[in-house]
Amino acid sequence: MIPHLSERALVLAPRGRDAAIAASILTEAGLLAEVCVSLPALIEGLERGAGFAVLTEEGLGTADLNPLAGWLRDQPEWSDFPFILLTQRGGGLERNPAARRFLDALGNVTFLERPFHPTTLISLAQSALRGRRRQYEARSRLEELHRGAEKYRTLFESIDVGFCIIEMMFDDAGRPVDYRFVEANPAFVRQTGLENAIGRTMRTIVPGHEQHWFDIYGRVATTGEQIRFEDHAEALGDIWYDVYAFRVGDPAERQVAVLFNDISDRRRVEEKLRQSEERLRGLNETLEERVEARTRELEMAQEALRQSQKLESMGQLTGGVAHDFNNLLTPIVGSLDLLHRRGVGSERERKLIEGAVQSADRAKTLVQRLLAFARRQPLQATAVDMGGLVRDMADLIASTCGPRVRLHLAIDPAVPPAQADANQIEMALLNLAVNARDAMPEGGTLTIGVAADTTGDGNPAGMAAGEYVRLSVTDTGTGMDAETLARAIEPFFTTKGVGRGTGLGLSMVHGVAAQLGGALSIDSTPGEGTAIHLWLPRGQAGDLAIAASAEDAPTHRHRGKVLVVDDEDLVRASTADMLGELGYDVVEASSAEDALAIVEANPDLDLMVTDHMMPGLSGTELAHRVRARMPRMRVLVISGYAETRGISDDLPLLTKPFKHDDLATSLAQL
Repeated sequence: MIPHLSERALVLAPRGRDAAIAASILTEAGLLAEVCVSLPALIEGLERGAGFAVLTEEGLGTADLNPLAGWLRDQPEWSDFPFILLTQRGGGLERNPAARRFLDALGNVTFLERPFHPTTLISLAQSALRGRRRQYEARSRLEELHRGAEKYRTLFESIDVGFCIIEMMFDDAGRPVDYRFVEANPAFVRQTGLENAIGRTMRTIVPGHEQHWFDIYGRVATTGEQIRFEDHAEALGDIWYDVYAFRVGDPAERQVAVLFNDISDRRRVEEKLRQSEERLRGLNETLEERVEARTRELEMAQEALRQSQKLESMGQLTGGVAHDFNNLLTPIVGSLDLLHRRGVGSERERKLIEGAVQSADRAKTLVQRLLAFARRQPLQATAVDMGGLVRDMADLIASTCGPRVRLHLAIDPAVPPAQADANQIEMALLNLAVNARDAMPEGGTLTIGVAADTTGDGNPAGMAAGEYVRLSVTDTGTGMDAETLARAIEPFFTTKGVGRGTGLGLSMVHGVAAQLGGALSIDSTPGEGTAIHLWLPRGQAGDLAIAASAEDAPTHRHRGKVLVVDDEDLVRASTADMLGELGYDVVEASSAEDALAIVEANPDLDLMVTDHMMPGLSGTELAHRVRARMPRMRVLVISGYAETRGISDDLPLLTKPFKHDDLATSLAQL
């Protein structure tokens, strides 16, 4: 095969037969070589594409090197074109001081003193070409990142939620006085009426904007606190907004991301309701007590509705964006992870790749935080040894609580397994332990118990009658009064100081328990401590899950034959590449229908890795059809959706985006 122009060698050697001899040596080594008769011809060849250039010292001695230096200066950021310079004397500056001029002009240059052995020139040429190929690979990765950024930009500009990034400005006393708009989507303009805001400050656009908005965003920028609130902006036309704000980027940049919705219509309706209620109270004094009671009930219902709408609004945003965003991130994270682990490229290129990996990880973390906030994290319930889970976490809990808190475990050795999601239960247990620690500022005893229990109808926790495993976290702290206890599991309710709690801890634990078919109950007395009981359905002892880690994952030895099914070409290619590194022979299919045909033709398949949401058949439907024909077929489902409804409980799930080690761990668990 003839090498491509991008890998050819350009030869500039005007004296005698030097050019012909050098080109002949390179051609015999299987390299494409082209002789350039002059420096302008060399530059023209560089414009058309080349892998490296071989030059002689006399070919550059009296030439004007400015055009060549201009071409090198205008190279794209991924390029550092390599040269091999044939010299009359030694290439080093100590033996050939004139080489300083060529080193400064050419940059990436290797000196070769004449006479030389042909194998030396060939070795240097092959080394230069390998370096050039790595530059081409870096170019491909950068282009792929740019395409992913364009897709994300399309999502950013199409959502209905207003979004902007602002840069806070403070006076000498540290008081927030203004902010500058860094970025905004079209929905921002629709909901605020502020056009051409990018690069301008709020005070210049709306001089009378209220100070409390600057105070709120300034607190977010300086403390990193994530805040959710409703407030009105009279300077923008008395508009009410539902706002979620959090810090982004380097804390020193003091940038804040703001998501918001115009809720003015809803607030006006609420105000009309309030006014109507006041008129009704004035109609008949004898009905005052009944009206007041009704008003309290209505206000409680409205508050519950507002809290529900807050979560629902964020859930709709994250659920809609998560799938496409995760599909965009999957090939980017996978490709960058591969480049990072292999250590390809020069030191400069590796730094670029490392920076891209960190940015992709921050994007992945951002999606996961939004999903967790909106309670859209999928649960995978299996039979879990709760006693073993608590014992494994004992050291972590003890170090988290500190030396002033004594940790005591009360675990029934005969307790059966619970049907639960081990990861979610670990986070819930750590959350409850931290709450208990905060309730014991002077120290005390934290008791974690695990026991089996049976409940009947009409139990205080409101659970269905049945057999459960009870996980209890008991402290000897300050306790809660009746009013606080009644609101303990409400979203966003907290008794901690500003910046010390979101009010979502107990709410999320309660949600996890309910989603698993259990419940949460709280017993507390002021001054005597608090006991929180997490009731989980009893599981089957024979189904206890065995944890797997990346250390247990498949190695590079041959593991069998795997079918990868995904309608997204980039995701499929990235997954196939990871599986190949893990030792599998990979067969690819772009749809469930193609996959069924491949299964018919390949009875020796050992494993299938399939996307869940695809045109036509879903991943679950495909898995059931394949298992009907090949009952022993192992299946792993991957999904970028926040919601996992429709995926069978018997199918292991890996969420996008994922790295090499994440895939290896999931395969080990099969």
